[in-house]
Amino acid sequence: MRVIGIDPGVARTGYGIIEESGSDYLCLVSGCIRTSKDQSSALRLETIHNYIFELVSKYSPQALVVEKIFFSKNVRTAFQVGEARGVIILAAARCGIDLFEYTPLQVKQAVAGYGKAEKIQVQKMVQVLIRLSQPLTVDDEADALAVALCHLQNRRYQEAVKGGRP
Repeated sequence: MRVIGIDPGVARTGYGIIEESGSDYLCLVSGCIRTSKDQSSALRLETIHNYIFELVSKYSPQALVVEKIFFSKNVRTAFQVGEARGVIILAAARCGIDLFEYTPLQVKQAVAGYGKAEKIQVQKMVQVLIRLSQPLTVDDEADALAVALCHLQNRRYQEAVKGGRP
């Protein structure tokens, strides 16, 4: 199975595409979509939407996985992240792929084994699980890969519960 994980944001949107092969995970591509604060909100959101749409069209993942918004003290930031999530969800709908959402707690639990894990612990586990030789230096990219791994881990668990595969 191939999934694209997204960590939404307006200035930086992290993305990572992971392919599951047996018990191994292969990172096909990852990075950040960066937009300029000098652009209008509409252009920034269009950039994010188009980039996600192109990634999905090029790599043909079976699912798009996005991190859910958690409560934020900064209302303006929360609204901006919500707008970014909206155009990402729209890209998934336009491409006709399944959409899944996980909270930060669920992501940390699935990847690091502890729902209150520190960011560095999650990043280290992402590095180990997808066998990266170097640590990830951009939080948004690492978070996107973590949300993709969360979905793959969760899917395995759901299949085992249903009696799918051992």
